Amino acid sequence: MPIVSSPHLHGGDSIRLTMMSVILALLPASLMAIYLFGWLAVFIITTSMATCMLAEWLCLRCMGRSTKAVWDGSAALTGLLLALTLPPTLPWWMVVLGSIFAIVLGKQVYGGLGFNLFNPALSARVILLISFPLQMTTWIVPMGDARAVVDLYDIAVAWSLFWSGPEAIGHTLDAITMASPLGHVKTEWTVGVGVTDALVHYNYSYLDAFLGFEAGSLGETSAMALLVGGIYLLARHTITWHIPFAYLATVALLAAVFNAIDAERFAPPMFHLLAGGLMLCAFFMATDPVSSPVTPLGRLFFGMGCGILTWCIRTFGGYPEGAMFAVLLMNCAVPLIDHYCRPRVYGHSVDRDAGS
Repeated sequence: MPIVSSPHLHGGDSIRLTMMSVILALLPASLMAIYLFGWLAVFIITTSMATCMLAEWLCLRCMGRSTKAVWDGSAALTGLLLALTLPPTLPWWMVVLGSIFAIVLGKQVYGGLGFNLFNPALSARVILLISFPLQMTTWIVPMGDARAVVDLYDIAVAWSLFWSGPEAIGHTLDAITMASPLGHVKTEWTVGVGVTDALVHYNYSYLDAFLGFEAGSLGETSAMALLVGGIYLLARHTITWHIPFAYLATVALLAAVFNAIDAERFAPPMFHLLAGGLMLCAFFMATDPVSSPVTPLGRLFFGMGCGILTWCIRTFGGYPEGAMFAVLLMNCAVPLIDHYCRPRVYGHSVDRDAGS
């Protein structure tokens, strides 16, 4: 090993510290999920995190590698991120299956931490969505809503729903579920109802959407909680501002322009910013250091691409949400973005590089 001269200074960061920082940043969204969906949220989050860590341990054992990596926090973070993207009504075995997908197919098959091409949690969510479209697009009425008919703070009721489904508690699925704002607007448009009337029929409120009092995945409902976590990551310099800013600004700009053209066809910018998984993807998924560009300029282009794809899929696609698909599609473009956005080496010209 070559000897390198001193001094050697440690930056203070480590994989474990970084992962713990992101988990801490997700704490507000996790607590809000527990407040809205009670014990269901607790069951899904703990099951997902525990399964991801177990799957990581088994993979490392099978490959003859040290199992100490299980405790670096990366598998636990993947499990938490996956859980926050899942519907509260998802049965236990689908949570387990998705967690295994996230670690085995989304991470370890590429070589482990630092080698995955796609965000593992989003990869698993897409697999679950394609495999179980009904269960992955079914949203329960959150606690605090006047339409709620199930006490999710009752641990026995929540466990029966998590383990055996709504039939175990004497309810049909239709009786305890409701559409998400994105799904409602998309469905209403297909029958000729404009955006304004659709939001009125839904009793939509920007304040409720900001706080999180609406149907959706566990960690996607509260834009406030995700924003608090994102600001924390920015303050700690765990992530940079480039991707979240470019992502959110692009979606807002496109929504504003087209809403000005036709307010009944295109939803306003604030609706897009507060709806679905946009905030979660902007601060926690798209900023994954392994599957995102390495240069500031590349990150801006990456965020802009995520924003364009998210708005287009939401507006013209068959599926109401577009954030997760947008991030995964832009993950494919990261090598190309890094290639064209790499800084020029000082003292090297194009001609010199071409002739070398």
